[in-house]
Amino acid sequence: MNDILPDQSPTWQYLERTTARILHGYGYHEIRMPVVEQTDLFKRSIGEVTDIVEKEMYTFEDRNGDSLTLRPEGTAGCVRAAEQHGLLYNQVRKLWYTGPMFRHERPQKGRYRQFHQIGVECFGLSGPDIDAEVLLMTARLWKALGLTPHVRLEINSIGTPEARRAYREALVAYLSDYRDELDDDSQRRLETNPLRILDSKAQHTQALLKDAPVLADYLDDESRDHFDGLCRRLDAAGLEYAVNPGLVRGLDYYGKTVFEWVTDSLGAQGTVCAGGRYDGLVSQLGGKPTPAVGFAMGMERLVLMLESLDLIPDSVNDRADLYVLGMGEAGEAEAARLSEHLRDAMPDRMILTHCGGGGFKSRMKKADRSGAAVALILGEDELSGDTVTLKPLRSGEEQRTVSRSELTETLAGLLSPVSESTA
Repeated sequence: MNDILPDQSPTWQYLERTTARILHGYGYHEIRMPVVEQTDLFKRSIGEVTDIVEKEMYTFEDRNGDSLTLRPEGTAGCVRAAEQHGLLYNQVRKLWYTGPMFRHERPQKGRYRQFHQIGVECFGLSGPDIDAEVLLMTARLWKALGLTPHVRLEINSIGTPEARRAYREALVAYLSDYRDELDDDSQRRLETNPLRILDSKAQHTQALLKDAPVLADYLDDESRDHFDGLCRRLDAAGLEYAVNPGLVRGLDYYGKTVFEWVTDSLGAQGTVCAGGRYDGLVSQLGGKPTPAVGFAMGMERLVLMLESLDLIPDSVNDRADLYVLGMGEAGEAEAARLSEHLRDAMPDRMILTHCGGGGFKSRMKKADRSGAAVALILGEDELSGDTVTLKPLRSGEEQRTVSRSELTETLAGLLSPVSESTA
């Protein structure tokens, strides 16, 4: 687990603001769930034989003897909250959330045991049109962040539970003849979750899978029509994608459409966003049958990409716009008053008021170190003349004295426009 330090948080805030703006444009509303849930919620939703439940969850008993778990993902908790509060009854719901998730797995680049996700869930729509919209919405986010050239979309259909059962039997029958040649994880999964063998990272296992039965051959007509409808819509919108027959999701609740946005920009291929349909999960958790589709994005990996690809706008910083300093007790009191007036007039600006005393030279050094564009100086002459001295700290312009009545208008001309990413 790691800390997000003050020099890193502006990038996180930029990512969060940009994502929230895009999601708002598509009609999604934020929901906030607790980080702790009943353990049974994840066993029933994710699947007891998945790696997450078997090896990765942080589970403990509270003082009442109840088994609780730090959430390893957000979908199950979102479904629980939406059902508990009656949000899904005969209506479409578009929800999103962000926050920490917890998995006890081997740390790797861009992945920690406490990690952060932005999750998106849409309930109440069963057609391929919403699947396409979700993918187009995500593509719009990559464009806003400058990541479009660095990610690619892979999609697949894993069909209905009945289709997967038939395929599972064929896959197990095929792989059983090669059991001794499979990697250790795949040997274990052959008994518990054989579809996960399809995304094994072991090269020899992947070589064996080249002649294995293909899931697409076992799809039911409904799933095939749904997937064809999705592909037609993506083609019409001009969104590039690749059909990956080996793409499955590691959580049991997925069915029909599954997808991943992957990148090669982090060294080895990595997934930065993944999701799909989970039409049976709401009823599985006790609600009425409700179609649903969603995805989650790993924020650590996205931040790492933005940093390593130098895609963070110059406006994303914690530098001050104005540094207000007064000399003498009267000047300091007036500097505090003027700063509050400017914060009223320019609420999107960072305005620092000098505190801590010192001589004029040391105060100006602090003004310069703050990164502020302009220092506002209030000494005896300024107080007696109802003026302020403006000293540009970055542009090389000469300092000048302006009247209080002209101050706000003059500053508007000196300061760069407030960027959408910092507003």
